[in-house]
Amino acid sequence: MEILKKISAITLSLIAALTDVAAGPNAPDIVVSKDGKGQFTTIQEAVLSVRDYKPTRTTIYVKNGTYEEKLLIPANKCDITIIGESQEGVRIVHGDYASLNKMGTFNTWTVRIDGDGIRMENMTIENNAGKVGQAVALHVEGDRCEFAKCRLLGNQDTVFNGGNGSRQYFSECYVEGTTDFLFGPATVVMDDCEIHCKADSYITAASTPKESKWGYVLRRCKVTAEAGVKKLYLGRPWREYASVTWIECELPGCIVPEGWHNWGRTENEATSRYAEYGCTGAGAETGKRVKWSRQMTKNEAELVTAERIYKVKSSWEPGYNINE
Repeated sequence: MEILKKISAITLSLIAALTDVAAGPNAPDIVVSKDGKGQFTTIQEAVLSVRDYKPTRTTIYVKNGTYEEKLLIPANKCDITIIGESQEGVRIVHGDYASLNKMGTFNTWTVRIDGDGIRMENMTIENNAGKVGQAVALHVEGDRCEFAKCRLLGNQDTVFNGGNGSRQYFSECYVEGTTDFLFGPATVVMDDCEIHCKADSYITAASTPKESKWGYVLRRCKVTAEAGVKKLYLGRPWREYASVTWIECELPGCIVPEGWHNWGRTENEATSRYAEYGCTGAGAETGKRVKWSRQMTKNEAELVTAERIYKVKSSWEPGYNINE
C-alpha cells in the first residue's frame, strides 16, 4: 500500500510539473490542455477515461482554450467535477440547431449530461449557431448536477433542464437567450444568477410534471435586457402544471405588468404554478399580474429552502455554498 501511495504522489508531482497545476491534496486527477501539457487535449477524452460508476469523485481541470466539442457525459460516468482555469478563458463551443438536417431541438446541445453528480465550474458553454431557431447550449438529464460561475450562452432554448425528477443547482451563473431559454421538467434552483434577455419574449418554459412540487426556483437573481427589449414575460407553460417561482429577484421595467403568459392555452391557467415573492425593480409591480399567478407570503417564502426542494427521492445538498 505504501508503494502505491508513493507512486501516486510521484504521478501527481509529474502532472504538476508538466501542466503548471499545483500538486497536493487538491490536485486534479486529470488535466486537459489544448497545448498538449495535460493528459488529454479534449474534454471528451478526459471524461471517457474515467472509470464507469467510479465510487469516488474525479476532478478534471481544464486549462484555458476554445474547445470546439459536442461534449457528452454518459450515464455511466458519475460524480465528476470539471473545473475551468477561468470563466471566459475556457470555452466549450458548438453550433448545431434544430432545422439543421432535421435534427430537432433535443440533438442540438453543445454539452449533454446524462451522468449523476456532475459538477461544472468556472467555464463558458455556448451554442454559437446564432438566431436560427432552437439551439441548445446545455442539456442536463442527470440527477444532482451543479453549475457554479458558468456562462451559458445561446439564443432560443439555451438551457434544457431535462429529466423528470432530476435535481439541478446553479450558483452565480450568467445565462443568456431569446425565447424559452430556461425550459424543461427538472427541479432547478438558481441562486444569485444573471438572466440576460436578448429579445422580446419569454424567459422560462417549464414542463414540470404534476407529481413534482417544484420546477424552477430563482432566488436573488438579476434579470437584465439588451437595449431595445421592451416586452418580457417571466414564463409561459410548455406543459400543464408548469412550476416557476421568483424570490427576491431584481426585475427590469421591460417585464410586462401581467408577468406571465398562458401560451394561448386557457387550460394551462388552471394548473400552472407561478409565484413571486419580494422581487424588486421596475418590473416587480404586482398589481396587474395575471389572476392565475400568486404572491407568496413571507412565511411561505422562508420555507423555500434547498433542503425542502431537493428532498424527494433522497436528501441532497449541493456541494457549493447555498445562502438560504
